Amino acid sequence: MPRKTYVAAIQEALAEEMRRDSRVFLIGEDVRIGVFPSTRGLHAEFGNQRVIDTPISELAVAGAGIGAAITGLRPIVDLMFGTFLYLAFDQIANQAGAMRYMYGGQTMAPLVFMAQNGAGSSAGHHHSQAVHQFFMNMPQIKVILPSTPYDGKGLLKSAIRDDNPVLFLHSLALGGKRGDVPAEEYLIPIGLADIKRAGRDVTICSAGPTVQTALDAAKILEGEGVDAEVIDLRSLSPWDKGTVLASVAKTGRFVAVDESFPTCSAASEWCATVAEEAFHQLRAPVQRVTNKDVPMPFSPVLEQAALPSAADVIAAVRETLA
Repeated sequence: MPRKTYVAAIQEALAEEMRRDSRVFLIGEDVRIGVFPSTRGLHAEFGNQRVIDTPISELAVAGAGIGAAITGLRPIVDLMFGTFLYLAFDQIANQAGAMRYMYGGQTMAPLVFMAQNGAGSSAGHHHSQAVHQFFMNMPQIKVILPSTPYDGKGLLKSAIRDDNPVLFLHSLALGGKRGDVPAEEYLIPIGLADIKRAGRDVTICSAGPTVQTALDAAKILEGEGVDAEVIDLRSLSPWDKGTVLASVAKTGRFVAVDESFPTCSAASEWCATVAEEAFHQLRAPVQRVTNKDVPMPFSPVLEQAALPSAADVIAAVRETLA
């Protein structure tokens, strides 16, 4: 099976879907030249009508994408950094997510908002915040946060074919990560988790780049005789409660690892659900591992200190075992 970088897998997904369906087009700031490698080369193949540069106005770009979607096209709206989604918040929250409901199902909004999410390039607070938790709170908006090239390609293709608005978030930390990506066509259903490592003693749940953090912690814990199960949710809304609850029923312990701020984080939702629905299976209180509650630093050393680490995960696991 070919091994490809995460960026190459995303490039393939975009090109394949644009070849498959003439209604799919890409819109965003500097997408023609491909400031981010994931969109590089698409303009050369698909031209001005399907790879469209926009002014620097995220609210306008999002609105143009929504208008195109409800009139029969399938836009991919590249808003560059996750923090730039704040500037388009009204269009995404008040329009894209609610439109199908408000019109009683008479219209659809099949579009993908695509952005770089979280830390990993020491770009400072204005560019390095993780924003996925905000959009998990919005009805009718699907949120995807993959951790591998295989998952990224399969989920992006599913997102483009979905008839609802989807927020597809890349992690800046994963661009050069390599993994197996089949040459043949494949899709990954939105909302289906993947057990990246089976175990019996504790369930560690995560998504995006912190999946690798969880796997690193599990490897160290194995040397201490602790067998950790690592679940990669892949999709945050909807998220695969069934897989998580089945794992907790087996292990009796739960640790959530999430690259967002601790208050109202994605980890908070996972922990609340486990505490509510698997209370009698738990042998210890649930544990959260998140970013430190500070603006994301510019310094590479401080950025790493602000993010969840394998040591943080190990400490949380030990707490459940105590």
